Amino acid sequence: MANNPDRLIIWPGYFDSKASRRSGRRVSKDRAVANPTLDGLAYAARSVGIRKMKREEGISHPSRPSAREGRLWISIADALSATDSNSKEGVLKIIGTAWKSQDSKSRIAEKEAKISGPKAGDKRGRSQRKSFKAAKGSKPSERRRRRK
Repeated sequence: MANNPDRLIIWPGYFDSKASRRSGRRVSKDRAVANPTLDGLAYAARSVGIRKMKREEGISHPSRPSAREGRLWISIADALSATDSNSKEGVLKIIGTAWKSQDSKSRIAEKEAKISGPKAGDKRGRSQRKSFKAAKGSKPSERRRRRK
């Protein structure tokens, strides 16, 4: 897509907490996420209030040609009005803050779900939880004795 003066390009690599500022991260560590994806970026931008956006998947950033991360085109007017900022850096900060809070909430929910165990009707999860080695009569000879 050609240069368009009324749109901003936002790459998921701008929010990578594992990357340094020199390698392309454009927000602070407290606003960055561990594994940024285009879907997560679009969801965070939508939660901030940005409505006019276009996603392009499989596109690589010019300085990171091996990473096919994709990019998000957003309307400058929509982004600035939704975030009440006056620059691209301000928009990135607000999106990063929203994305970080969503990421931390989802991680907490995953931990709670893991602790609570499988649901009542989840046969696969319940069967993987069973331990047969510690059960009494787990050897084949002991099982034969029980059947008789």
